[in-house]
Amino acid sequence: MSKNTAYIVAATRTACGKANKGSLRFTRPDSMGGEVVKDLLNRTKGLEAEQVEDVIMGCAFPEASQGLNMARQIALLGGLPDSVPGVTVNRFCSSGLQTIAMAAERIMAGGADVIIAGGVESMSLVPMGGMSFQPNPDLVDEKPGVYVSMGITAENVAKKYDVSREDQDEFAYQSHKRAIKAWEQGKFEGQITPIKVHEKKVTADGEVVEDSFTFKQDEGPRKDTSVEALSGLRPAFKSDGSVTAGNSSQMNDAAAGVVVVSGEMVEKLGLEPMARYVGFQV
Repeated sequence: MSKNTAYIVAATRTACGKANKGSLRFTRPDSMGGEVVKDLLNRTKGLEAEQVEDVIMGCAFPEASQGLNMARQIALLGGLPDSVPGVTVNRFCSSGLQTIAMAAERIMAGGADVIIAGGVESMSLVPMGGMSFQPNPDLVDEKPGVYVSMGITAENVAKKYDVSREDQDEFAYQSHKRAIKAWEQGKFEGQITPIKVHEKKVTADGEVVEDSFTFKQDEGPRKDTSVEALSGLRPAFKSDGSVTAGNSSQMNDAAAGVVVVSGEMVEKLGLEPMARYVGFQV
C-alpha cells in the first residue's frame, strides 16, 4: 500500500430535510456539519481529533448562516481542537464532491495524512440564489450563461439530448419507488447521522409549545406519488418546458462528510478503506 495513496475510511450524512417545510428548516447548517464531524470521528476507530489536519466543506451559497468560513466553525462544533483549520469551497452542486478531490490530492502530494471533507447546505435559511443576487453587468451582457439556473440548464439538456417529459416523469417515479424500497429494507440505516431537533411552536390559542425529536429519515421519497400525478404538474422554469417540481431534485437541508487518509495512516491505525481515490475531472 503506497503511503501517499488517498483512501476514504469513513462516511456519513444527515437525512435530507425538505427545504422550507421539513424537519431541518430551522436547524443551522454549521450545527448539522458539526454533528457529521462528531459521527465521523466515532466511525473512524483509533483516530484522535487532533490528528485531523484540515476540514474542507463545500457549500453552494456560503453566506449568512453559511458564511464566515463555515468549515472552520464546523470543525469547532464537531469537537476538533482549535489547531485544526477549515476552508469552505464553492462549486455549486458539486461543492461537496470537489472537497473530496481537494483532500485526496493534497494527501497524494504528501501535504497531509488526515482530512475531513464534505458538504453542507440549508436551502431553508439561505434560499436559492443567495440572500442578495448581484450579477456583474458586463457578464450579463457578454456571458449571460454564467448566471443560468439549474432549471434552465436542465431544460437545455433535455432539448439537446431529446429527453422527453414522459421519460423524465417515469425516471422520477422510479426514483421515488427505489428510494422507498431501500428505506424499507434498511439500506440507508448505516449511513445516517441522527440530528436532534428542538422547536418552539405557537398554537392557534397563542400558547408556546416546545417540541423535540430525532430526525433520521429522508423526507423526499413519496409513497403516494404516481406517473399520473407527476405528469399533471406544470413546468417550473419555462412555460413550454418539460422540467417540473416533480421530476427535479427537491431542495434540501442536509450535511455529509467523509474521512480521507493516506495509505500510511491506514496501516498505522489498522483501518479498512471504503474506497481509493483515483482521480477527478471537472
